Amino acid sequence: MYPLKVENLSFAWGAKMTIDDVTFGIEAGTVTSILGPNGSGKTTLLKLMLGFLSPVSGRVMLGEHDLATLDLAMRAKKMAYVPQRHTAVFSYRVLDIVVLGRIPYSNVFCKITDNDYQLASECLNQLGIGHLAERSYTEISGGEQQLVLIARALVQQAEILIMDEPVSGLDYGNQLMLLKQLRRLAQNGITCVKTTHYPEHALWTSDRAIFVRAGKIIATGNSADIINSSTLKDLYNADIRILESEAGSQKMRTCVPVFD
Repeated sequence: MYPLKVENLSFAWGAKMTIDDVTFGIEAGTVTSILGPNGSGKTTLLKLMLGFLSPVSGRVMLGEHDLATLDLAMRAKKMAYVPQRHTAVFSYRVLDIVVLGRIPYSNVFCKITDNDYQLASECLNQLGIGHLAERSYTEISGGEQQLVLIARALVQQAEILIMDEPVSGLDYGNQLMLLKQLRRLAQNGITCVKTTHYPEHALWTSDRAIFVRAGKIIATGNSADIINSSTLKDLYNADIRILESEAGSQKMRTCVPVFD
């Protein structure tokens, strides 16, 4: 059984069908990248998977449960969301940002306990950013902020992590730092789903890839199998070569544009 499955999902803005009869399953403990050009429906698809939007037909399954039948607290215990960017209105401590992920487990008065703070500290340490706990969230780097948001998602103790372009706006070093953490999370059993504009990132860190164009899935499978010059040409209408090189003990594949 897939921990997350989309079945015959469709969605429309007015008369325009933006997601059209989409079906796929996400395997447990893997990283899956959703790729597609701007306006292809990637973010809409994520919002449907999270329950932020309601489909006109089809359904999203969390294990054996239809997402539509679960209340918000139960959804949050099963699935966590990391947005592209988060701007805090006030200068909260990093630890206080992370502990907000415990709200689904709190009582009716949303009281946060000492145990919740302990879990938040453990999640920060798990991501290697425990030293930021007392720092102001607004004063740390963009890459560090993204890791803090991942820590907030982890403290929900959800088995599925969904991210919308998590490396957007980050410098190269912070992109690599975040991608490495995603691989570690998957190795620890967390199921990760992300949208991305970088096919090489999918080659480096993702087990599976899903290509979306005009609201339809045009390819899905193992990243190493379906990300190639032909499929990228079909997806982006661009000439791209896949080059292979050695990086230490690893063989890495990189996407290189072809300019006439």
